[in-house]
Amino acid sequence: MTAQTQMVGVFVAYLVFLVAWGLYQGRRVRTGLDFSIAGRRLPGWVAALSERATGESSWALLGLPGFAYAQGLVSIWTAVGCVAGIVVAWVLLAARLRAEAETYQVRTFTDYLARRHTPLQGAIRSVASLTIVFFFFFYVGAQFLGGGKVLATLFNLDQRWGILVTALIITPYCVYGGFRSVVYTDVVQSLLMIGTLALGPLIGVVALARRPEVFARSIPLALAHAGGGVDSLTGAAGGFAAGVAIMGGLSWFFGYLGGQPQLTLRFMAIRDAAQARRARWVGLVWTIMAYAGALSLGWIGLALFGPRQLPDPEQVMPAVMRELLPAPLAALLLVGVVAAMVSTADSLLVVASTELSENLLRPLRPRRLHSERGLLVQARVVTGALVAIAVVVAYLSPSTLIYTLVGYVWAGIGGTFSVVILGTLFSRQFHARAALITIVAGLVFTVVWIRTGLEEVITARVMTFLVAGAVAVLSSLLIPAPRGQTERASG
Repeated sequence: MTAQTQMVGVFVAYLVFLVAWGLYQGRRVRTGLDFSIAGRRLPGWVAALSERATGESSWALLGLPGFAYAQGLVSIWTAVGCVAGIVVAWVLLAARLRAEAETYQVRTFTDYLARRHTPLQGAIRSVASLTIVFFFFFYVGAQFLGGGKVLATLFNLDQRWGILVTALIITPYCVYGGFRSVVYTDVVQSLLMIGTLALGPLIGVVALARRPEVFARSIPLALAHAGGGVDSLTGAAGGFAAGVAIMGGLSWFFGYLGGQPQLTLRFMAIRDAAQARRARWVGLVWTIMAYAGALSLGWIGLALFGPRQLPDPEQVMPAVMRELLPAPLAALLLVGVVAAMVSTADSLLVVASTELSENLLRPLRPRRLHSERGLLVQARVVTGALVAIAVVVAYLSPSTLIYTLVGYVWAGIGGTFSVVILGTLFSRQFHARAALITIVAGLVFTVVWIRTGLEEVITARVMTFLVAGAVAVLSSLLIPAPRGQTERASG
């Protein structure tokens, strides 16, 4: 049996299991609340593993190892920024957001903001939901496009068929089980990811010491011999350029502070305070192990192959796995790359569909039709429709357009909504008008900043957070709160 045949066999078996597992979990979904946020009854460890799989996915398995392979030690700053943001989110925000979701009977991310800022809840619900649906819709299209490319690379499949296969994998359990099915399939992805990121470096370090023909027999030697500044924490840059390099990496911190709806919903869905405390430790341990492993895999690839020897640096993890592991085991871990990308697509899809169904379409229906059963049917229909449209977008839109719009997500949505979430949780002065103004200002600023090319000077991930923060403070102080605004801020 050839390695290609083994890989196809493992791929098919794994994905059949994944779809079956998602459908099995979906059998407990009986209401719109179950579909959108799993009834807010998730065990802590499930929420934590799902949040980590959704937050990292192909980034941890392809993106960060590729960056470490190409750039060397400067990639540490990106890892530090991400880990710091994740730690702050789990330590300071997760339990508070869970309690707030219970208090306000939250169904979606935008639903929380609207219920906390009731005087302008209609405007906040509409603007925030439209923004999330629009950008996440293209984000899903980007994941389908990325899945098509990976399948084309691994199995010599036409990219158009790869896009369709990616969509067909997630459609059954997303439409049937919604958020609950997505979360429990994420658990499987998360365990596979952490197994890869923990065991891969250990196998790699041992293999390097035993193989004299490689570029370098250890990570320190590889970094020292590669040249090009890969052994420098600033990438051999100095002065202002060094500061920009460091800040670019650390800037990922701001996107984790509650502003990514697909992650924040996992916090809100945790069953109770005790489960939230358990979830925190699962999330933190997973994060530290995963980022250390991702960096190490990139540097092990540098030691194995040498600098600039791979046409695409983001293929360093698959290349290392193929080089070091037996074909069946390598196939399983490489299938995990596709599955990890799928775990992001399904999470984004369910967030977009529930925001559209709950916050934009539900108000248009007569109140007599607001039964939980009716909302569940509506959510399932909307999810299926979004899948179909996203596939068409992935086929017809230039990939540059899709990825340009996706580029706005981490800054525009992450940076802006992080400020809004922090203000809502911790400030008594942050009122409904300030929240609405901050959302609009942050999104407009991001588009202008990126479109004018200033992103190349200082990343919008930093600037949007700072500008949105300044707008939030000034509008809270200078604009009076609307009558009826609650002053409650969680402690």
